[in-house]
Amino acid sequence: MGWRSSSPNTWVCSPQDMPAILRTIFCKKVQGIRIGPGASLFSMDVESLYANIEIEKGLEEPRSEYPEAAGVEPEEECFWIQRASLSAGEMSRYYVAVDVGTASVRAALVTPDGRVKHTAEEPVVIWDPCAEHYEQSSEDIWSKCCRTVKRVTRDIDVACVRGVGFDATCSLVVLDRHFQPVAVNHTGVRERNVVMWMDHRAAEQAARITASKHRVLRGVGGVMSPEMQPPKLLWLKENLRESCWKEAAHFFDLPDFLSWKATGSLCRSLCTLVCKWTYSPSEGWDDTFWSAVGLEDLMENSYSKIGEQTCCPGTPVGRGLTADAAADLGLRPGTAVAASLIDAHAGGLGVIGADVSGHQLPCEEQPVTSRMALICGTSSCHMAVSTQPLFVPGVWGPYLSAMLPGLWLNEGGQSATGRLVDHVVKGHAAYGQLREQAETSGKHVCSCLNLHLQHMCGDAAHLEQLTAGLHIWPDFHGNRSPLADQTSRGLVVGLTLSQTLDDLALLYLATLQAIALGTRHIIDAMREAGHDITTLFLCGGLSKNALFVQTHANITGLPVVLPAEPEAVLLGSAVIGACASSDCGSIQEAMKKMTRIGHVVRPNPELESFYRRKYAVFLRLYDHQKECVALMEDDGV
Repeated sequence: MGWRSSSPNTWVCSPQDMPAILRTIFCKKVQGIRIGPGASLFSMDVESLYANIEIEKGLEEPRSEYPEAAGVEPEEECFWIQRASLSAGEMSRYYVAVDVGTASVRAALVTPDGRVKHTAEEPVVIWDPCAEHYEQSSEDIWSKCCRTVKRVTRDIDVACVRGVGFDATCSLVVLDRHFQPVAVNHTGVRERNVVMWMDHRAAEQAARITASKHRVLRGVGGVMSPEMQPPKLLWLKENLRESCWKEAAHFFDLPDFLSWKATGSLCRSLCTLVCKWTYSPSEGWDDTFWSAVGLEDLMENSYSKIGEQTCCPGTPVGRGLTADAAADLGLRPGTAVAASLIDAHAGGLGVIGADVSGHQLPCEEQPVTSRMALICGTSSCHMAVSTQPLFVPGVWGPYLSAMLPGLWLNEGGQSATGRLVDHVVKGHAAYGQLREQAETSGKHVCSCLNLHLQHMCGDAAHLEQLTAGLHIWPDFHGNRSPLADQTSRGLVVGLTLSQTLDDLALLYLATLQAIALGTRHIIDAMREAGHDITTLFLCGGLSKNALFVQTHANITGLPVVLPAEPEAVLLGSAVIGACASSDCGSIQEAMKKMTRIGHVVRPNPELESFYRRKYAVFLRLYDHQKECVALMEDDGV
């Protein structure tokens, strides 16, 4: 590069060599160096560097203290750089995390101590050609992964990226034998080759699988959900046999598609196969199940279409990034790639292992089994682990090593939470007024509603009691847990003719309460089965809503811990990236190093009686709904 060192900390170079030298030394353009007498620059780009350094011109002869400068032309500009004291352990290292959510792809650049330095986000396309059908494109998703990764790494030397972790929704990706997209729709549009997680087209197939009462169903709460992969596969076979089923050679869960795309390895993560495909880590695939439900053709070639090889989340996959994937992502070939995670499970890793010392929490000095991670975004997932398998009716699991190696995971959930809040708010007659208010104030619509409720009540500590006469059952998209009833529908009791902003605010509050009451319902079911949950750890988009968080604390009666790093899902993917790089020897070690508590929200004991009564009403709403359905189905009435 045309530069030589005169001492362990000093170099001389010409201007054209400066960028390459800085990248070599500091793994970024500039980090913590001193230039010339007294100058100190940190994280400055090369252009700014040129404007601030001392330029020595017209050197008659090399300075005696820099003997290696001999041979520099007298009129050549030279940069004299003195490097600040940086030990090898302080040199820059990063992990790249990629989170593919329902509506967007996000990427982050994360440090070894769990600090998110840069983030980027790109929207992904969703098609909804008819009721309960939701489709995406794997090519669109991968292109957005590449764009976001390039954006978060553009200011560093990518040689400093030690590992990559992917998480994604548990959507179904279909490819042919040439790894090209296969259409999952009647119109034959190959670009649309992903059946989204929230697609419920296979509800009838799910019901038939449940009716089989096969033993594998015990590991999913006794009921097969249309959001899992077997009913989706059966729907494709029965409805698109010629155009899709016979063409398909590879069925991927979306997280596994991403790790394959990055590495070329067909190895699948236990996180996806165990949680969404009925795979058993100890026994493998159950031939009798696939035969019983009419999918025996997937057994061919040792289940090559859905996964022959498996590994734990965080395990390095293949030989790291392929040359093609590295070029797509703007990273170096061979960079370690972790076996991937479902997005909710990444959120779990991003919060559940944080050190709680000194916060006077009931889970302090207790095992991680006393904690529940609640990942709340478009939908919500409730993650709790145990040392022994616990079977909870209506709750998925127990899944061995699906999130934390060696521990059994139970996963409750609500199919529509953030999506439900949007539906209720945007569908109200006063939404236009609210949106105008939000645009004028520069606040989010939910922040405006929270403030409006405070004005309505006058006492922020008791505003939740405004809904004493308004109750909502939140299953607008079915009940995932703990009832596992996809036929359940939403209910609202207490409506008036009002179309004012006050009315909208009350409906919004009742919706938040209904979601939190659903969480209490799930916790009760898990406790009855043997879980000892004492503290909630929240992350995801809804956790940024202070009223949503406080309502969860008040209704469950449990303290709620919020992470120091708001992007906990991305942090969870960085955790597995750190494991894949071998910088951390285990997921537990990585969580300890990279996750921290932000603050704690505690329940208001004065509301305990109010919510005890409201919870009793909540449970009766479902019973009344079932009674109404039964009456309408009884011709003898």
